[in-house]
Amino acid sequence: MKANEILNKIKNIVGEKVNLSEEKIEMAEITLENGTVLVAESFEAGKSVFIKTDDEQIALPVGEYKLEEGKILVVTEEGLIDSIKEAAEEAVEEEELSEESEEVKETELEEEEKEEMNYVTKEEFTSAVEEIKAMIDEKLGNKEEMKEEVIEEKEELSAVAPEPVKHNPEAEVDNKVNFHIASNRTATTKDRVFDKIFNNN
Repeated sequence: MKANEILNKIKNIVGEKVNLSEEKIEMAEITLENGTVLVAESFEAGKSVFIKTDDEQIALPVGEYKLEEGKILVVTEEGLIDSIKEAAEEAVEEEELSEESEEVKETELEEEEKEEMNYVTKEEFTSAVEEIKAMIDEKLGNKEEMKEEVIEEKEELSAVAPEPVKHNPEAEVDNKVNFHIASNRTATTKDRVFDKIFNNN
């Protein structure tokens, strides 16, 4: 048995006749500026709206859509129409938005000017440079005093001159090294060869 037959038997027992004929709901269609076809029971606020495709219907995403008629369809919740406005209303809203954006730009410019005011002025810069120069001169003044002291010390030390050292090329110098490492051990062939080479007797 089919499901419809079972339901009819149950309804007959209960006393009501089941009418399971499918009701077809006629859907209204409307086209967007870009050619996309939208489908809804009726294009009113609070009604469901879908994008018509070959396979299935897709809920219309959130946003504002321009219709071919020049109206604007506003969707604030996915698949639900919020409102349909005239294009003139949007122009008014755009003007309001442009005024607001101009005000925002003006406030941003004022803030930038205030930020620029945080920079150093020419007078402040010159006074800071003068302070730095004074500090450098003070430090250099101490160095000049120290240089004078060093010069005085050099003059004192140069007053006592030591006798110059003269080189005597005729003086004999003993260059022979007199040390023996392990002199008590027995000499190997290597030791004897080295002795002959270096004349270590």
